[in-house]
Amino acid sequence: MADRACIEAHGLTVQRGDRILLNEISFSLSGSQVVALLGPNGAGKSTLLKTLAGLLPFSGTLWLDGREAARLGRQERARLVAYVPQHSALDASLSVREVVAHGRFAYRDVWGRPDRRDSPAIHRAMEMTDTCRLADRSFSRLSYGERRLVLLARALATEARVLLLDEPTAALDVTHALGLLHLVRDLAGRGCLVIVALHQLNEAAQASDQALLLAAGRLVAAGPATEVIAAGPVRQVYGVEIVPAAQFGYRLPDRKDAAP
Repeated sequence: MADRACIEAHGLTVQRGDRILLNEISFSLSGSQVVALLGPNGAGKSTLLKTLAGLLPFSGTLWLDGREAARLGRQERARLVAYVPQHSALDASLSVREVVAHGRFAYRDVWGRPDRRDSPAIHRAMEMTDTCRLADRSFSRLSYGERRLVLLARALATEARVLLLDEPTAALDVTHALGLLHLVRDLAGRGCLVIVALHQLNEAAQASDQALLLAAGRLVAAGPATEVIAAGPVRQVYGVEIVPAAQFGYRLPDRKDAAP
């Protein structure tokens, strides 16, 4: 996997009626890295993630882990790619554990029977997202931020090698936001390709290896995060100047620094 592109897109175009949402986007991304997906509102970030997740029709070519995306079945694709939307319509009175367990549907046999690896995968995903404490709570009674963490746990339970996150730090407090960014770095270290749409450029600069910068449905810049999150591209797309060290900075304390 390290020598082969996890995702390769050529001329990826998404059109709704007369409106072009993505205009001939091409890129190649390999595993073991975090890729920040950047751009102002309406740039096409969510559209691109939904397209990669198989939720929108497109023209052009798209390859996932060396296989043509159009030829993948639903379960096969779900084992490769997990997606966490910015907003979810899920409002069921299921327990948190039941919601996370839905991430294992791709491993069910033709009779819908669970796989013996389901329980460990579910528990591991909940531990990684600090949602074990919510296991018996009703999903419909959770706060917006708690729901985001549970939906992330559901995605992690799939054990997919490609993870698509649409603004995952939105509505999270600073502790959980930092924890999530630490988690995506850890996942990349385990061989995953994590593509994460972010609005905060400082978060993207801290957490990502590569970056894709979109504007009006076009790919404006792609490459190492230090080159994309730089004065020229930021000025071109956002119309603002980068001011070094102009914001508060936060970090999670080392264990030895933590209060007893």
